[in-house]
Amino acid sequence: MGEYSIGQALQQFLEGSRIKGGIQALQIEDVWEDIVGKTVARYTDKLQIIGDKLIITTSVAPLKHELLYQKEKIKQRVNEALGRKVIGDVIVN
Repeated sequence: MGEYSIGQALQQFLEGSRIKGGIQALQIEDVWEDIVGKTVARYTDKLQIIGDKLIITTSVAPLKHELLYQKEKIKQRVNEALGRKVIGDVIVN
């Protein structure tokens, strides 16, 4: 039987777990202000991950427009912050 570090064992568990998206969303929330800035983070209502999609919810119409314009940049910066490709698409609600 091979030896695993705690990190490797946790990563392997999360890959097959239903809570994987929730854990990743929490990781993104931790760095969200660094990624998008203080003002955008303040007016972001909710972050969710379903599959490889990051769903950003806000009730501020001009912010929705700006986030739609910045989708690729957000995707790239989130993946960089997490150290791996987690997000394949960004959806703004």
